[in-house]
Amino acid sequence: MIPQRDIVLIGDLENVTVSETSREFFSVSQEEGFIVDLSGEDNQARSFILTGETIYYSLINSKTLADRLNRPIEKNNYLE
Repeated sequence: MIPQRDIVLIGDLENVTVSETSREFFSVSQEEGFIVDLSGEDNQARSFILTGETIYYSLINSKTLADRLNRPIEKNNYLE
């Protein structure tokens, strides 16, 4: 779970990796160890969650994550 206050951006991986600049950003982030892949071993990530220090890959669609973020704050203020 990621605290809501730490989330800077939720994005769609397929759309953001179209740009060469974005691909380079994700590549460097991977090399530097800033990416945490929560999508499992099959590397089926559909979205990413950017925080101040880390990028998390997720199996959950970015719209679904954003909808969850916009719900009334759940207990403990975490995105589940």
